[in-house]
Amino acid sequence: MKDRKNGAIKTLKPAVALFALLWVITAIIYPLTVFAVGRILFPAQSQGSLIYDKNGDVIGSTLIGQSFTGEKYFWSRPSATSGFPYNSLSSSGSNLGPTSRILVEGVYNRTRLFMLANGVSYVPSDAVMSSASGLDPHISLMSAQMQAQRVAKARGMEIDTVNRIVQKHTEYPLFGVLGEERVNVLLLNQALDDSEHT
Repeated sequence: MKDRKNGAIKTLKPAVALFALLWVITAIIYPLTVFAVGRILFPAQSQGSLIYDKNGDVIGSTLIGQSFTGEKYFWSRPSATSGFPYNSLSSSGSNLGPTSRILVEGVYNRTRLFMLANGVSYVPSDAVMSSASGLDPHISLMSAQMQAQRVAKARGMEIDTVNRIVQKHTEYPLFGVLGEERVNVLLLNQALDDSEHT
C-alpha cells in the first residue's frame, strides 16, 4: 500500500512540475514577451492604432469603423452590430440569411438611399451590406469614387480636390494581390475636415 502511494506521488510530482512550468511559460512569459515586442516594434498598433485630431484628442482607431451620415462626409459600410452601429463590444454580422425579408428590405432601402444621394445607377455591395465583423473601417475605392461628387458639392470643394484626397488615402492590395483597393473612411473624412481649415 505504501509503495503504491509513493509510486503515485513519484508520478504526480513531474506532472505537477510540468504543469507549473507550462503555466509560467504560457500565462506569464509568452504574454509579457509579445507585449514588450509589440510596444517596441509596433508602438502605435499596440496602443490600438488610434487617430488623434489637431488638439491631440483621440477621435477613433484606424481599425474600427464609425458611422457617418452627413452629406459632407463619405459614408461608411453599414454596421450590423447590436445596440448601435459600430459597437466594438458586440462585433458581429447580422446573421440574416438571403431569404430574410428584413435583410432584403434593409439592402433595398440602403441601395435606394445611396443611388439617390449620389446620383448613380449602380451600387457597390460594400455600400449596402455590412461586413462579417460589423466594424469594417474601409469602403472600396469604387464606393468612395461614387460618393466624391456629393461630398464635393456639400463642402463647396472642387471635385478634383476631393478625388486627390481620396487617391491619397487609398490603400492597395497587400503584395499587389491580397485584398482590394480600399479607403479608410475615418482617415478620409478627417483629411477633408482638415483641408477645410487650412
